[in-house]
Amino acid sequence: MSDEEREPLLQARDGEDSEQQVDNKQYKQGPLEISRATRYGILAGIWAATFLSSLNTTLVATLLPGISSEFQKSHQASWLGTAYLLATCTFTPLYGRLCNVMGRRGANQTAVIFAALGTAACGFSQNMEMLIAARFLGGLGGGGIMTTATIITSDMYSLRERGLTQGVAAVFNSLGMGLGGPVGGYISDRLGWRWAFLLQLPLFLLSLMLTAINLRYVTPGKSKSTKEVLKRIDYTGSFTLLLAVLSFLIFLTTRFSEEYPWTSAAVLVPLTCSGVFAVTFVYVELFVAPEPVLAPFLLTQKIPVLVGISNFLVATCNFSVMYNFPTWSQTVMLTSASEAGAHLIPNGVSISCGSLFAGWMMHRTGKYRRLNLIFGLFPFAAAILLCLMREDSPPAQLWLSILPLGFGNAVVLQTMLIALLAHLPESAIAVGTGFGQLFRGIGQVGGVAISAALFQSVLNTELHKRIHREDAEEWITRIRHSATLVAHLPPDLQRAARDSYAISLRAVFIMAACSTFLAYLARLPIPDKSLDAGPERAPSVHENPLEVTEGPAEDDAEEREHEDAVPIPVRPQLYPKRRRRLSMYESTDGGQDLEHEEIGGSARPVSFMPSSRRSVSISGSAQA
Repeated sequence: MSDEEREPLLQARDGEDSEQQVDNKQYKQGPLEISRATRYGILAGIWAATFLSSLNTTLVATLLPGISSEFQKSHQASWLGTAYLLATCTFTPLYGRLCNVMGRRGANQTAVIFAALGTAACGFSQNMEMLIAARFLGGLGGGGIMTTATIITSDMYSLRERGLTQGVAAVFNSLGMGLGGPVGGYISDRLGWRWAFLLQLPLFLLSLMLTAINLRYVTPGKSKSTKEVLKRIDYTGSFTLLLAVLSFLIFLTTRFSEEYPWTSAAVLVPLTCSGVFAVTFVYVELFVAPEPVLAPFLLTQKIPVLVGISNFLVATCNFSVMYNFPTWSQTVMLTSASEAGAHLIPNGVSISCGSLFAGWMMHRTGKYRRLNLIFGLFPFAAAILLCLMREDSPPAQLWLSILPLGFGNAVVLQTMLIALLAHLPESAIAVGTGFGQLFRGIGQVGGVAISAALFQSVLNTELHKRIHREDAEEWITRIRHSATLVAHLPPDLQRAARDSYAISLRAVFIMAACSTFLAYLARLPIPDKSLDAGPERAPSVHENPLEVTEGPAEDDAEEREHEDAVPIPVRPQLYPKRRRRLSMYESTDGGQDLEHEEIGGSARPVSFMPSSRRSVSISGSAQA
């Protein structure tokens, strides 16, 4: 954590001196003491960046035909999605620690700068390889924006207020993800695909300005050096995970998109490397990393494993559909990119509604299992409806079939997060949240990559079945490499291409249906658990500005001295104590120090910890 953010909210001195400091405002304000205008300025800055990060997740879905046709590399188009998601998946976990090293503002602005540079590089790319690298650079910042925004929001709001605030944040996230396709298609049709990236830059600049002006509060923290905090980052685990997933993506590309034979080195080498790096990643997480990304003790527990499997399969289903549904409109229905993107608007709206509905229902009832059992089948129904689409399907089916997908998946992701948190001790909440997000991130990458491999493999087979002429191979290659070419083909070739694309996309939708149904089966054993409860929150300096105590309670003095914590004067609660429900995503990563042994928790079981840390650590495995 930066020196500025490590300073105490109030200096503990004599009662008279403390009162004088309070009266004269001669102390730096904490996150709960800042003015409403400052808080709204911070939220505007981080939510603008959050919207852009989500937008870039699905933006290329409707840009793929135009981009791949310009560069004549449609078979490599899936990399534009997987490169961004791969960077997001593997580097997002690092930003939680960076918030304590660089400070909240430094970590957030670093993420925004990476995202902005990647977006600008996309707009000026001259070939597919440069564009893929630019998307990876943008993903380095995209995931960090989400993490830092959640931590900052957690800083500024009490648990009582945070559920609604996170719900509003989820709306910006959902809108960005839902509008990425429509906005990208609309701009691509009128200005060209490059402007879909370049027009985002002013909003990135606005986000940086708002956080630079407003994000200046200080947070309490333990007096750990930057070196000690950096040691806890799982560099080796993140790097081996990156190489394992990247190698597998290369294998999918060379075998199914490039159609190399199984005996080719271009297929065998990346497949072998993927297996080696995957085993290395597991070994590092189990025995080497001081604070592993994949918490080993959670792998021995039923609920976290089932939630992880569900998150992976749900994300696979969601991204398989979102990245391929616009292609149906452009290649089978022969619509424009903007109209193809508009077909994703119902999905974006339903995601937002599903998130808010799930949060409201869990807050009202304190239950999540029934919600999951009912609405968890919605994505399966949506995938079946998509499989049944035809060229002559009624408009209602073409436009509304995707509605249950977004709503159902939003409800499932909300309920599974709460189910995970409800079955973990307080010390393992931060670790458990990261555990669930890791599986979800891998599922997003897998959804785009595996569906692309399946699509290209089936498309190649179907085109060979339908095109029989002397120059068949040349035409098949051109059709596979340029989706926009379908609308301009001679009638006989166009019919063959449209039918081939329809069958290939139907195979993807069937895969999505199987994925979401398996996810539903994986969630069935997860029981309900009361959401009332939880440890009472410590009084906040925000809750009564009229009374100040001289220091920490005597009961905690020995513990705070042992932890080398900065004493923070606290004020009595203004509101009566109230039992809470985990109504929405409530991260404890922000207002409570990530480096704190109890709150931040540890991903490493006690048996693997150095002896110096075992005596003070409260491991999730020890409590589970």
